[in-house]
Amino acid sequence: MVPFAGWSLPLHYGEGHLQSHLHTRRLCSLFDVSHMLQTRVYGRDRVRFMESLVVGDIAELKPGQGTLTLLTNEKGGIVDDLIVTNTSEDHLYVVSNAGCADKDLAIMTGRAAELQATGGDVRLEVSDHALLALQGPSMAQVLQAGLSDDLAKLSFMNSITTTVFGVPGCRVTRCGYTGEDGVEISVPAGRAVELAEQLLGVPEVWPAGLAARDSLRLEAGLCLYGNDIDETTTPAEAGLLWTLGKRRRVAMDFPGAAIIIAQVKDKPKRKRVGLTSGRGAGAAGLHSPPPVPTSPGTVTSGCPSPSLGKNIAMGYVEAVHSRAGTALTVEVRKKQHPALVTRMPFVPTHYYMAK
Repeated sequence: MVPFAGWSLPLHYGEGHLQSHLHTRRLCSLFDVSHMLQTRVYGRDRVRFMESLVVGDIAELKPGQGTLTLLTNEKGGIVDDLIVTNTSEDHLYVVSNAGCADKDLAIMTGRAAELQATGGDVRLEVSDHALLALQGPSMAQVLQAGLSDDLAKLSFMNSITTTVFGVPGCRVTRCGYTGEDGVEISVPAGRAVELAEQLLGVPEVWPAGLAARDSLRLEAGLCLYGNDIDETTTPAEAGLLWTLGKRRRVAMDFPGAAIIIAQVKDKPKRKRVGLTSGRGAGAAGLHSPPPVPTSPGTVTSGCPSPSLGKNIAMGYVEAVHSRAGTALTVEVRKKQHPALVTRMPFVPTHYYMAK
């Protein structure tokens, strides 16, 4: 167990990190991600409220559809990356990072109060549900046995409220942090252990911890807030301009819009890139100091890739050095190692799109 954002989380279970990682790629694993902040936003002005904080086009989301979006500040920095879902019920469902929970909630509460003071109709409710993530290629087969709904009709980034293995009131969202097909299940806290035990009762489902979660997301080229993106990083620098809605780019009505849109036109001076190096480099993991390129940037995440058998990393370099195939040097424990700028994801993703 290790401390993480004020929580105590499992680093790994009995099989160890390597086997857990590979098992998730082959079959499926269960992650307890209840440390994430879950918020519901009610009121007729809920979309206007959300769009005053984030860069995404929330108004265009169909019922049940969600999107990854960015909460930004007036300097164009990323305050947090969130998933916002337009539920089929009467609210938006927002999932925030645990490390940003306090500041996100303060920002949202403050903005809600501002809107209410001018007659706006918006109300926040922090959910007390637990959150379980079932991830891997056999997820659908495992979960379908406990659902009356047809998972084949549920596309990536869409969600339904349903009964899961006899537990009613669960929100099942087809998403995750591994690059594999997967779901996150928001489950009433009092029945979370029951549901977890039911899922873990399937022999091919293993429990997985923070170490596998980190190496899986890095192979998938996904950012970890606080490492790869933070309030000093803009969407353009982070390679996340795809999160900006087209309508929002024209309206420029989100925090930091002038700075962010200027970088769309003029290109940022630095960019997030993937890096690969040989086995000997020993790229650092989440819980040790990351390797640092001697020039011209910094590495923000790195680990030996269980799937590829070589070291992978993510970091920022000057834009002139960001083209795939560019040779760089990284410093690991005061030793120099060759590295190559590499396209991400490092391992192909398998997000499910319904036909």
